[in-house]
Amino acid sequence: MSNKARRGAIGLRQFLDLDEQQDWIEGKADLGDADARSELLEQRFKYAARVEKLLQRLQAQEVLDVLGLYGANRIPMPRRTEREYWSVSCLPSTSDKPLVRVNASWMELFTLYADGEGIRSRFIVHLSDFTDDSSVMQDRLDEAFLEGAVAAPEDVSHYFPRGADIFIVNVRGAASTRPFMGSNRVLRAIRRFNLTHMNRGRNAYQASHCYGIADYMIGD
Repeated sequence: MSNKARRGAIGLRQFLDLDEQQDWIEGKADLGDADARSELLEQRFKYAARVEKLLQRLQAQEVLDVLGLYGANRIPMPRRTEREYWSVSCLPSTSDKPLVRVNASWMELFTLYADGEGIRSRFIVHLSDFTDDSSVMQDRLDEAFLEGAVAAPEDVSHYFPRGADIFIVNVRGAASTRPFMGSNRVLRAIRRFNLTHMNRGRNAYQASHCYGIADYMIGD
């Protein structure tokens, strides 16, 4: 990696300079990763019962399949950055009752919920990646793209939380989540948002990281 990535930098700038990060966002660079994961066995055992509980849910296979897609190429150097810069929680005890949630820094990145016998996905991204002029103006949202990126237009919804360049997309069902995630535009948007927050420093949710679920994201 470039020697522009300085030891004194925070976040992923320690490993990747901004040009390398941009190349990864655009799919022009295949980042190297650690050969092995750094694992806390006590923490793996702490959440093992939750993993087993999730695996008994009707949605389990869809959850694992979608997480595998998300972890495959939407988190930079997932082995090297696991837990310290991103984490995944299993059946977290929050009021919205998610099945799994991926975080970085202080920010939620991606969440899966039960929706009947299926799933519903929530993506948090930059609004500017989904406007037709790359602005942060809500009235420039490219709704035609959103509706065309899923199996049926009624499967996608969105809202604008606080913040100048933040956007939340909800997608209903694995049959729509997969093509949505498979869009090159969405892939770049997810990568850019994830890098934004992984660059802010260490992950605040390290203690809730579930290695048993991360196995499916990383491919172990």
